[in-house]
Amino acid sequence: MAFQIPRGTQDILPGEVERWQYIEEKARELCKSFQYKEIRTPVFEHTELFLRGVGETTDIVQKEMYTFEDRKGRSITLRPEGTASTVRSFVEKKMYAAPQQPVKLYYIGPMFRYERPQAGRFRQFVQFGVEALGSNDPAIDAEVISLAMNLYKVTGLKKLKLVINSLGDSESRKSHKEALVSHFQPRIEEFCSDCQNRLQQNPLRILDCKKDRDHELMGNAPAILDYLNEHSRAYFDKVLYYLDSLGIAYTVDPNLVRGLDYYNHTAFEIMSDADGFGAITTLAGGGRYNGLVEDIGGPETPGIGFALSIERFLSALDAEGVKLPIDEGIDFYVAALGEEAKDRSVSLVAELRNAGISAEKDYENKKMKAQLKAADRLSARFVGILGEEELAKGAIMVKNMDTGEQEEIGLDSISAYMLEKR
Repeated sequence: MAFQIPRGTQDILPGEVERWQYIEEKARELCKSFQYKEIRTPVFEHTELFLRGVGETTDIVQKEMYTFEDRKGRSITLRPEGTASTVRSFVEKKMYAAPQQPVKLYYIGPMFRYERPQAGRFRQFVQFGVEALGSNDPAIDAEVISLAMNLYKVTGLKKLKLVINSLGDSESRKSHKEALVSHFQPRIEEFCSDCQNRLQQNPLRILDCKKDRDHELMGNAPAILDYLNEHSRAYFDKVLYYLDSLGIAYTVDPNLVRGLDYYNHTAFEIMSDADGFGAITTLAGGGRYNGLVEDIGGPETPGIGFALSIERFLSALDAEGVKLPIDEGIDFYVAALGEEAKDRSVSLVAELRNAGISAEKDYENKKMKAQLKAADRLSARFVGILGEEELAKGAIMVKNMDTGEQEEIGLDSISAYMLEKR
C-alpha cells in the first residue's frame, strides 16, 4: 500500500525548509530586541478552553476545530490558534504576579483547522504570534503592530498595507450591537443561515461573512466608529498617534472585524498588495482582547497580540519575487583517495565539525572526479584533497573554490586555518 500525505498538509523538504528557518530566525531576533520571550504550549488542549477563549459563535469553533475524545472520554482539541493556549498558561502559571509587567510572549508552532485547502492555507499550518499581557497603554498596541510590520520589512517585503479599526469597549459595542440588529433584522432572511444565527448572538460577525459580503446592507451597515464613547475614541486616537510617530502608514477601515470573539478596542490586519498574491490578501491579524484573561479564569488583565501564518508569509515573498539571503553552501569538503585517506577523513571531518566548521565527505566510495563534483553540488567554499602522498606528509591539499588557489596545510592545523578563512 502506498501512503499519501493527508489533504491540507505538506512535507517541507530540504531546499525549502531553509526559507522557513530564515523567517523563524528573524522572528526570534526581532522578539529579542523587543523583549518578547518564547513560550511553548501543548499542541492539544481541553476543548472548553477554545469554546470559551475563541468564542462559540466563531467559524473556528463551529466548523473548523479538530476535536476528539481521549480514552477517558474527555473532549480534546488540536489548537486552532495560539492566543487561548498562551493566556491559559499565563493564568495557570500565575504570570500576572511577575514583577515585570507587561508579560511579553511569543510562540512559533503548528495550528490545526479543518477548512478547505487553498493557496497559502492548510489544515496544519505554522503560526508565529506575540502576546503582551498586563498593559492598557495604547503605546503597547503600536509596539505590537510595529513588531509585525518590522518582521515583514526586514525580510524584504515592500507591498504591505496596514488596516486598522477600533471595536470599542463593552459600552460602545453594546450600542453598536443594537444598531446592527436594527439594521439587519428586517431583511435577515436574505442572508445565509450563519448570519441569521449571528444576528442575536454576535451581529458584528455578520460584517465578516464571506458569503454575503456583497449584499447591499453590508455597504451601509452602522460603523463601530460612529458608536465609540469618549474613552474608546480617545484610546483609538492615541494608537493612531503612536503609529504616526513611528512612521507606520495605515488605513482606517470601520468595517474591519476579526474572526475571533475576544477582540475589543484595537483590531488590525496586515495585507499584501502584491500583484498575483491571490484573493485572500491578509498576512497577519490581531488586536486587543481585554477580558479574555478573566474569561479563562484569571484576574482582570488587559492584553493585545497578533498572529501570522508562515505559509502566507512565504507566498507573499514569492509574489514580490524576494529571494532570501540563505547560505546553502558548506565550508569544507574532504575528497579522499585511497583506503587510508578514507579512514583518516572520518576523524578529520569530525575535527572540523567540532570546531564549528560545516564539513562533509564521501560515503559512496566515489572516484576523485565524482567527489569533486559532489563538492561543487554542495557549494563547498574549500575542498581538501587527501591522498597517500599528503598523509605521508601529515598534510592536506586545500583548494579555494572561489579563487582556484591551492596550498598545502598540516592536518593538525587545518581547523585553525579554516577558522581564519571564515
